[in-house]
Amino acid sequence: MFKIQLAQRLAGIKSSPTLAVSAQAKRLKAEGKDVISLGAGEPDFDTPEHIKEAAIRALRDGFTKYTAVDGIPSLKEAIVEKFRRDNGLDYKPEQVLVSVGGKQSFFNLAQALLGPGNEVVIPAPYWVSYPDIVLLAGAVPIIVDTTMVNGFKMTPEQLDTALTYNSRLVVLNSPSNPTGTAYTREELAALGEVLRRYPHVMIATDDMYEHIYWGEEPFANMAMVCPDLYERTIVLNGVSKAYAMTGWRIGYAGGPEQLITGMKKIQSQSTSNPTSIAQVAAEAALRGDQSCVRAMACAFHERHDWLIGQLNAMPGVRCIPSIGTFYTFPSFQAVMDQASIPNDVELAGHLLARVGVVMVPGSAFGREGHVRLSFAASRDTLASAIDRIGRFLNNLGA
Repeated sequence: MFKIQLAQRLAGIKSSPTLAVSAQAKRLKAEGKDVISLGAGEPDFDTPEHIKEAAIRALRDGFTKYTAVDGIPSLKEAIVEKFRRDNGLDYKPEQVLVSVGGKQSFFNLAQALLGPGNEVVIPAPYWVSYPDIVLLAGAVPIIVDTTMVNGFKMTPEQLDTALTYNSRLVVLNSPSNPTGTAYTREELAALGEVLRRYPHVMIATDDMYEHIYWGEEPFANMAMVCPDLYERTIVLNGVSKAYAMTGWRIGYAGGPEQLITGMKKIQSQSTSNPTSIAQVAAEAALRGDQSCVRAMACAFHERHDWLIGQLNAMPGVRCIPSIGTFYTFPSFQAVMDQASIPNDVELAGHLLARVGVVMVPGSAFGREGHVRLSFAASRDTLASAIDRIGRFLNNLGA
C-alpha cells in the first residue's frame, strides 16, 4: 500500500493551538453542547458599517480582479498616511507590503530574511505562530522566558544574553498576545541601547493591538522611540483586531525597501495579492472615522477591569492587569498543584469537560501553568464563565 512521506520540515511544526481550540468550541456548540468559549482571538463586535459598505460598493463596481501583489496603490498610500499620523514614521509606498493577514506578513518576513543557522530572539509568552514560522524558515527560535514579576517583558540583560553572532532578528509584540502587557518608552529605549551593540540584528515590532490599548503613556514602538534603529526595524500591523475585521485577512508591513521587496517576492509565489474587495474595505477602515476603534477599545478596557478583579478573588489564581488587547493570562499553577493536575493542557480539558469553558493552555504560548482567557465576549457571557470557573475550583476543594 502506498504511503505518503511528508516533508521533514513538518516534524517540528505544530498546528495553531488557538485555531484548534476555536474549532473545537464551534464543533461542540454545533452538537448542542452548552459551551462558553473564551479562546477566540477575535473581537466579538461586527465590522463597522462604513467598512462593509465600502466592500459592497467595490463588489458592485466589479472590483473583483487581480491586483498588484503588494496591494492596491490607494491602500498603500492609506497605510503610509497611517504610519505618519499615528506613529510619526515616514515610509514610501515601496516600503509597504499588504498581505493576507498579519500572519502572512510575519511568514513573508521569515522567508525573506532567515535561513539555516540564523537565530531569532522571541520573548515568552509569545504569539503561538512565531516559533513555528521561524522553524519553517530553517532558523532557530531562541526563547527568552519572562515572568509575571516583570510584567512578562524581556529585560535588557536578558536580551543581551540571548543575542549572539548568529542572531538575525528580535521579535517584540506590544501590546502582547497573550498577556496584554506592553513595553513603555523607557523600556524600549533600554532594549534599543542593547540592540545598538548588535548592528547585524533586525527588529520586528508586531503592533497588531496598537489601538486596543489603555496605557498611561501613548503607544510607542521601537522605531518611534529609537529613530536611529528605523532602518533595522520592520513594523507589522493589520486591520483585523482594531476594526473587528479578522475574517477579511488584511495585514501590512512597513520597513526597509530591500526587505519589503524580498517579502513581496515570497508573497508572489504563495498567495499573490490579498483579496481585492478586502483591500478596499481596509482602506476605508484606515481613512475613515476612527471613533469605532475607540469605542471598541473602551468596551474591552471596561471588561478587563471587571474581569481582573474577579480572577484575583479566586483561590489559587493570580493575574496581573493588562494595558491592551482583549486577553489576560492568569496563572492557575497553585490550583494545579493543589489538585495534582499535571499540566495546563489537562487543566483546560477539565474546564471544558466539567463546566463547559474553553480557554487556551498557556503552554501553547510558551508558559506552562497559565491559560489565555479572551474577554472578547459580552459582560453576561464573562459573568457566566466566571461563575462556572468558580464552581470548578470549589469542586476541586471539596
